[in-house]
Amino acid sequence: MTVENNGPLPGSGSHRVPLSRQRSGVLQYLRGQAGPVTATALAQVCALHVNTVREHLDALVDDGLAARERSAPAGRGRPAWRYRARPPQESPAREYAGLAAVLAARIARTSADPRGDALAAGEDWGRVLTAGQEPSADPGEARERLLDLLGEIGFAPEADAEAREVRLPRCPFVETAREHPGVICGVHEGLARAALGALGENSQEIELLPFAEPGACRLRLNTDPAPGAGLAPGAGAPSDAGLAPDAGAPSDAAPERRRGVESGETP
Repeated sequence: MTVENNGPLPGSGSHRVPLSRQRSGVLQYLRGQAGPVTATALAQVCALHVNTVREHLDALVDDGLAARERSAPAGRGRPAWRYRARPPQESPAREYAGLAAVLAARIARTSADPRGDALAAGEDWGRVLTAGQEPSADPGEARERLLDLLGEIGFAPEADAEAREVRLPRCPFVETAREHPGVICGVHEGLARAALGALGENSQEIELLPFAEPGACRLRLNTDPAPGAGLAPGAGAPSDAGLAPDAGAPSDAAPERRRGVESGETP
């Protein structure tokens, strides 16, 4: 089985581009902090503009060298991001890429329903990652929280203003996904489905379009598929027959933004 294009780049630090001197300096300052810090606080330490520091921090998160989390809510508005340096051994792609390849190959070879088993495994993973989190009554907030989760895993999601159309330019297990897309992409779809269900009180549909465009997969949230359409082969879901290109990608007019850029912080 083949895919239409190479799809997203590796996520979480695999095949990393060497850091620039300034980005390396930001990383060193981050490693020197006693705990997670906001971009505003780190900018004061680095003597750089907060937007410059935030750009470097988000790139470090994409490379698996840093992690980000929301600050505790305080007053009105979305809490700011806080960042911390990630030890090299924490990189999920480096730790689990080999195991993912072995498990995907075994499922593809031995399962009577590889895609069904992959979806079920992904749903279990999504429930584990969201265990203990309170669901939101706001569907938009639930989608935002899902994208935060996908960013932490290493997908570097880029979403439109309402977090409905999502571009995934990175994948933690892209090499294995190219070889066994029906399994790995099924796991990721199940993960997103279960996590979104756990993070929101209102039911929302998802549609994952693997390798939908050169350099990225597509994730559609809160879609309204025709009754009975589901995610059958040929509608963007991975199958043994191959992967169909995305014929319904959002237009260039759709405003896209990188996760973490709109942090809610004030310089």
